[in-house]
Amino acid sequence: MTEEKSNQLEEQEVQQTEAELVEEDNEELIEEEALLETEGLSDEEELLTSELEEWQSKANEYLDGWQRSRADFANYKKRVEREQAQVSQRATANVIKHFLEVMDDLELALKNRPQEGEGASWADGVELVYRKFSSILETEGVTPIKTDGQYFDPTLHEAITNEDNPDFESGQIIEVLKRGYFIGDRVLRPATVRVAR
Repeated sequence: MTEEKSNQLEEQEVQQTEAELVEEDNEELIEEEALLETEGLSDEEELLTSELEEWQSKANEYLDGWQRSRADFANYKKRVEREQAQVSQRATANVIKHFLEVMDDLELALKNRPQEGEGASWADGVELVYRKFSSILETEGVTPIKTDGQYFDPTLHEAITNEDNPDFESGQIIEVLKRGYFIGDRVLRPATVRVAR
């Protein structure tokens, strides 16, 4: 029985070795066929293959260049649009600054308006003009800088005097002499104020 088992084991080993040899031979045949196929390509086919690879390389290079140029143009277009918007806003701001002087005069007239008589009806007319003018400025993105109860901020206010005043804390705005305005998020004109010391 032991001899039978050893014969079976030997037979299995022989079969396994034969299978491995057949497999190795098949692999060698496959490699030889691939080499023959590669060698079998004619010179013309090799030339066409290399030319195709060269053209594909150039096509990829041109595609990269085109995509870069397209991105550069998009960035240029955005920059030009942004610069045009800034130029337009600056031009609008320069024109509006001149009209702010008229607003100051209207505010001063309304501050000292007569309460009775013929002057009161004129004052009502001035107030209507003032409101209309204010709404036009608002549609252009011009808004007043808030100063009531605020503290002095050099980016928003221009101090004319610095006074002792027991009714206000140090640095608090006492009075606005000329109203300040924003255009968009930029300061168009700082508010002219008196500040408590």
